[in-house]
Amino acid sequence: MIRRNAQTLGEAIREFFEDNAELRGKILEIRVQRAWGEIMGPMVAQYTRNIYVKDRVLHVSLTSSVLRSELVLCRERLIKSLNEYAGAEVLQDIVIR
Repeated sequence: MIRRNAQTLGEAIREFFEDNAELRGKILEIRVQRAWGEIMGPMVAQYTRNIYVKDRVLHVSLTSSVLRSELVLCRERLIKSLNEYAGAEVLQDIVIR
């Protein structure tokens, strides 16, 4: 039997997420949360207590005040790097506590 409208699994999944924008947005948020540890490295990840995305703002809780002040200074670069990693404009701002 020959299938005329056959598509690969990857194409089917991509099409599903394009049709479900809300679900795609949540997956991108999770990708940004995972990217924090990869982009910032293990030293920063060890000082990170809590990280979550709400209303296109990344909230990060750190245990080191020195690290917090350093990251506040390079907030724009962080937003750009995390959005590039996710492959979409996921974040508008970062709140570092």
